[in-house]
Amino acid sequence: MPGSITEAIILAGGLGTRLRSAVPDLPKCMAPVNDVPFITYVVKHFQTQGIQNFIFALGYKSEAFESFLHTILPAGNYELSIENEPLGTGGAIQLACLKVREANVIVANGDTLFRIKVQELTAFHVHKNAQCTLALKPMKASIRYGAVKLNEDKSVESFTEKQYFDEGLINGGVYVLNIPAFLEKKMPYKFSFEKEYLEKFYKEGKIFGVAADEYFIDIGIPEDYERAQVELTLTDN
Repeated sequence: MPGSITEAIILAGGLGTRLRSAVPDLPKCMAPVNDVPFITYVVKHFQTQGIQNFIFALGYKSEAFESFLHTILPAGNYELSIENEPLGTGGAIQLACLKVREANVIVANGDTLFRIKVQELTAFHVHKNAQCTLALKPMKASIRYGAVKLNEDKSVESFTEKQYFDEGLINGGVYVLNIPAFLEKKMPYKFSFEKEYLEKFYKEGKIFGVAADEYFIDIGIPEDYERAQVELTLTDN
């Protein structure tokens, strides 16, 4: 398929401080959900969407992944991008981009499962010649997330800080990223992808969003981690 994407960067270096009571000794995305690490569900979903190669951006307790990943992926289908010090989400993505072979790549948070249709998002991204395209989840009565507003052409109009809203779109933590355009920004070694890239450059009109009302769960807090135990099985993907 023209413009299809086969590679994904999975951000898997999070500390998971809010999950310490439930998962004291593991990176957040390695937290067990029905006897398998949560990141398994993320990988399996993207495999169903045509992703063949994965780059795992690792930091905190990266050794926890080393013995696990070969059990779910063939050796030639993944690479590790390990930060020796915390680089922020932007720094982690920037480092992992050096291992990507395509011009565009999926970027996803390893502690969030958002079952988007990858090639639909990719087709939109390519059609718009976008620098970055965000998958946005419609959400109601939320205080946990900031909201994203779009212009008529689906370019980002604004980002709003976390606050209560009755209904809106949130950043679902899955992106299509044009690597040459991203690296041209000459970002610092350590930075926040959300604050210092998306919120800084969206006014240029080349950052877009697509609403996707698909299954979404972020295990960053204990309540949603427990919900994942009820809602997720590997047969769902």
